[in-house]
Amino acid sequence: MLDITKAKDRNASYPLLLIELEKEGDKLKLKEPTLSILFFIPAAIFLIAFFIYPIVLLVVDSFYQYDINKLNVKEFVGLSNYIKALTSDRFIKTTANTVLYVVLAVGIEFILGIILALLLSTGFRGSNIIRTLLLSPLMLAPLVAGLIWKFMLSDQFGIVNWTLYNIGILSDPHKVLWLSDERYSLISCAIADIWLTTPFMMLVLLAGIQGISKDLYEAAKIDGASRSQTFWFVTLPSLIPVATTAIIIRVIDAARSFDIIWVLTQGGPNFSSEILSTYMYKQLARYGRIGSASAMAVIFMIMLLAVSALFMKKIWNPNKEVN
Repeated sequence: MLDITKAKDRNASYPLLLIELEKEGDKLKLKEPTLSILFFIPAAIFLIAFFIYPIVLLVVDSFYQYDINKLNVKEFVGLSNYIKALTSDRFIKTTANTVLYVVLAVGIEFILGIILALLLSTGFRGSNIIRTLLLSPLMLAPLVAGLIWKFMLSDQFGIVNWTLYNIGILSDPHKVLWLSDERYSLISCAIADIWLTTPFMMLVLLAGIQGISKDLYEAAKIDGASRSQTFWFVTLPSLIPVATTAIIIRVIDAARSFDIIWVLTQGGPNFSSEILSTYMYKQLARYGRIGSASAMAVIFMIMLLAVSALFMKKIWNPNKEVN
C-alpha cells in the first residue's frame, strides 16, 4: 500500500515529503531530496546515453584519422581535421550555400507565414477550412515532399514549366532546368522547403497573434492608430518572442536539411546545391572520412549555437523587456 503524506521534520525549517511504503510489515521512508534524485535518474541516464555520450564521442573522433578498413586502427592528428576543413574551398562554398539556403528559405517562410497568420486571424468565413488545408504539407515527410517537387520541377514533364509556358512567361516548356542548372538548383530546393514548412511558421505566428491582449488594440483604436500603425507598433512588437522562437527553430531545421536536397539534386550539379549536411554525409558514408566528417559536424554545431545565442541576445532579451 502506498501512502503519501506531508510531514514536518523537527530538524528542518521546511516541510518534507515522506513516502511510507508498507510491504510485509516493512516501512520505507524517503525524504524529498532522495525522491527527487530517484525521479531524475531515468532522465539523466537517457540524457547521458543519447545526448552527452554521442557529442563527446563526436568531439573525440574529430581529433583522429581512421582507417576505413580497420576502424579500430586510428591515428591522433590533433587539429589537422579542423584546419583542413576550414581551409578547404569546398567546405567554404558549402557553408556559403548553407547560409544562402537558410536565409532564402526562412526569410520567405516568415514573410508568407505572417501574411497568412494575419489573414486567418481576422476569422473570415471559411478560415477554419483554409487553415486546415494550409496545414496539409506538414503531414508529409520531407522525403515525400522532395519527390513531389522533383516531378513538379522536371524540365521534361513538370507542371511548373508547363504552367509558365501556358501563361506566356516561358517560350519553351523545356527552357528552365530547375534541378540540373547551377543557377536554379539551390533555389529549387529552397522552394520545396518553403512549401513544406511555411505552415509551421504560420501556425506559430497565428497562435502568437491570438495571444495578444485585446486591450492593446482597443487602446490603439482610441488613439486613432491606422491599421498599418497598429501592426507596426502593437502586433509586431508583441510577436517578437514568438517570432524569435519560430525563427530559431526554423534556422536550425533548415541548416540541417537533408532529405529534400538529397532527393532533388544530391548537392549537384557541380556542388551548386551542396549544403553542410549533405557534404558531411558524403564525407562519412561515401569516402569513409570519419575524422573529417566529425570535425565538420563540431564546427557546424558551434556555428548553430553562435547564431542561436546572437538571436536571443540581439533580437529578444526578456530581461531587457522587464527593465
